[in-house]
Amino acid sequence: MKLSICTDVFGKIPFTEMLDKVKAYGIDAVEMTAGGWGGCCFIPSAEELINDDAKRAAFKAELDKRGIAISALNCSGNPLVDSDMSRAHSKTIHDTAVLAGKLGVKTIVMMSGLPEGAPGEHTPNWLTSTISWPEYNGVNYMVEAMKYQWEVAGKWWKEFCAFAKKNGVEKIAIEEFPGALVHNVRTFNKLCEAVGADSDVLGLNLDPSHLMIQGAEPIAAARALGDKIFYVHGKDARIERYNSDIDGLLETLPVDCSKERTWNYVAVGCGRDLQWWKEFFSVCHMMSYDGYVSLEMEDLTMTVEAGLETSIAALKATISQ
Repeated sequence: MKLSICTDVFGKIPFTEMLDKVKAYGIDAVEMTAGGWGGCCFIPSAEELINDDAKRAAFKAELDKRGIAISALNCSGNPLVDSDMSRAHSKTIHDTAVLAGKLGVKTIVMMSGLPEGAPGEHTPNWLTSTISWPEYNGVNYMVEAMKYQWEVAGKWWKEFCAFAKKNGVEKIAIEEFPGALVHNVRTFNKLCEAVGADSDVLGLNLDPSHLMIQGAEPIAAARALGDKIFYVHGKDARIERYNSDIDGLLETLPVDCSKERTWNYVAVGCGRDLQWWKEFFSVCHMMSYDGYVSLEMEDLTMTVEAGLETSIAALKATISQ
């Protein structure tokens, strides 16, 4: 396995300055956002790089002369809602797939998206309770909502998987994000079933933090996924004792309310200890994953620099070679 880093953490600094920082940390690969929700600080327009050969060559030259590879292009967003936002996300996601092909990047990282709950609505609706009830006038609206959402998702994802493969993308690594239709192993498998023949291009971006905050065990998930682990995020989370004992894990407070929240994203090693991380990477390796581990640092309990240094040291000490 090799270490990479999600570059959004560096914010709005010049592209070359970001690359120099990455090298200074001893990292030789980057995951850059090219569409969706991300800041797209270093690829502000995938479409521009697609259409301008000279700009694309200059962009790649800066990476090449530093010996930095692109581990993946990230285009996490929500293309599944009937809204202007989703239509914009869908375009930048498609652009990202085209750009990946032109840059020779074989993996894109993204989230599944989440539709509205019924036709005519425009707000994503994440269903988190049992669909067995309630019922009104003989209609179980939770069942109908979920059926509708999977129909919407299946249609979009069938088209996009075929499009991505046509443009040279070999792996679409879906991040199992709470608040998205695909948020665990079961829902990932359901999306593969909905896509059908072209689902061979689908795998999971196994982000352990997202499973931790749902009460799942990422090591067990890695075993269940087998060769469908297409990418891994090095990201930790901490279940905040006392707060979670009282209020559980369904957390809606803003991320900057760290002291009040029931869980927080933290630097690697500040949630699970390094022995756990060694086992996690060992099991991923046992399941035949030998790709990039991309650090995604979102710890708001410490400075960015401290979070990066802590996480990089932990990952270098634990990833399986």
